[in-house]
Amino acid sequence: MSRLTPIQTNGATSELKRSLKNSRLKLDEAPRFLQDMANSPASLRAYIRADAALLRGQLKPRQREQIALAVAEINGSSYNLSAHYDTGKSLGLTHHEMQLARNATAEDPKAQSMLRFTQAVVLQRGEISDEDFQALRKAGFTDAQTVEIVANIALNIFSNYFNSVARTEVDFPLLQPGTDVPRVGIAQSKTRPATLRVRPPKPHINRK
Repeated sequence: MSRLTPIQTNGATSELKRSLKNSRLKLDEAPRFLQDMANSPASLRAYIRADAALLRGQLKPRQREQIALAVAEINGSSYNLSAHYDTGKSLGLTHHEMQLARNATAEDPKAQSMLRFTQAVVLQRGEISDEDFQALRKAGFTDAQTVEIVANIALNIFSNYFNSVARTEVDFPLLQPGTDVPRVGIAQSKTRPATLRVRPPKPHINRK
């Protein structure tokens, strides 16, 4: 049972409504973790904006999902594993590819380097070796892409920890850490994305 009361549109505060104004997100149709996160409009706004910015970054959506699966498996986050498995399928990742990603590996050498780097960063809390760093560079990742990998790791850690603390009700087919396939028969949210697809906020223009 969730420790937080989910917030839906009819219960949104004026601050929360302002946070949602420039996005396509409707809380009534959003994944449960966003409804729970909406208890803090500032936190929800931070998540939405960070995810939207990284969505426009250099990493491909499939790469972002592979990172998310690896991080969720390490952190033992059932909610995030379930959500990102669902999103990965919608992006064309196969069950086999997602199983490999959960174990920080891949058949593609470049993806393998990215996932091994991800695993090292999470397990070693960022204190990686020069060898870990250089392996990523040798695989062809630029400085910008390296920064984005770390940013995606951090965003997923936030989401993992939040859902563990909140005990968010899983609204996707349940996939437990260490298990092979999702459990069937689990209620799902009306919208499927584990990450938001939002419009970027409008830039502030100083008219003074």
